[in-house]
Amino acid sequence: MTAAASDTSGISAVGSVPVPSAARVGTYDDLVACVRAGELGPDPRTRRIAVAFTTRQAVRHDGRGTGYRNEVLSLRLAGAVGSCAVEPGALSDSAVEECVGADVAALLDHPLLPVRVAALDAYLMHVTPHAPEHGARPVALPAGTSLEKSRARARAVVELLDLAPGATVLVVGVVNSLLEALRSHGTDYVPCDLKGGVTEWDEPVVTDALAAAPRCDALLVSGMTLGNGTFEPLREHALRHGKRLVLFAQTGSAVLPRLLGHGVSAVCAEPYPFFWLDGGPGTVHHYRADRPGGAR
Repeated sequence: MTAAASDTSGISAVGSVPVPSAARVGTYDDLVACVRAGELGPDPRTRRIAVAFTTRQAVRHDGRGTGYRNEVLSLRLAGAVGSCAVEPGALSDSAVEECVGADVAALLDHPLLPVRVAALDAYLMHVTPHAPEHGARPVALPAGTSLEKSRARARAVVELLDLAPGATVLVVGVVNSLLEALRSHGTDYVPCDLKGGVTEWDEPVVTDALAAAPRCDALLVSGMTLGNGTFEPLREHALRHGKRLVLFAQTGSAVLPRLLGHGVSAVCAEPYPFFWLDGGPGTVHHYRADRPGGAR
């Protein structure tokens, strides 16, 4: 699991628009059920995906000793794009083609979890795009090189942690810029990624997030956990133990803010197009459960 990073600035969030049946949305499955029932917007059977595509990336930033690859499935619904990261090479061309022209309800039943997540994300992005009236605070990312933008995004993500001195963070989805930002703050962390290995600083990367979570005070988690099925146990751990759970989300950027206050403390949401696609300025969106308008 690999992901990427951001910068700070912004506008105070204003009150969010009330969401029908919001009290029912406590888990990812609750959210899917509400969408199926048409309780959060139009009947998903009446909304069809016009475009499906994948974005493949290989990167090795100047000055970094290691690189990585990403692949993301994206589905376009009207003016909205929903996304879910997949393991590189795991998604067939036929799976992408099956999404084109399909209605959202059908894709919520697709056998592949990444397709289901991308469809849910597209629907929720269509219904409630990232905007202050929906609880989002825009955060500007400056133009720059791939590394400069990665570091800027990382600063925006780490800003949401609000940790006491001496706290240890479990980082699920190793992004070297995020680890670098934590190191600059003097924050201890446990890096975790399904791929294992070592970090840029030769620190061992654990592969079992739930096994490592009890020794950590907070969780900093990639939205990619939605696409590989590991998100819900981490949300439940944070909720049960009162730990701060912050998500950095290219995958499910419109999904995860719906779970604020139900184990999710804050989200740095980054919809398509992602920061690594060009050198121009961009925007990510902060959501916080402890700020007016933050819990939807």
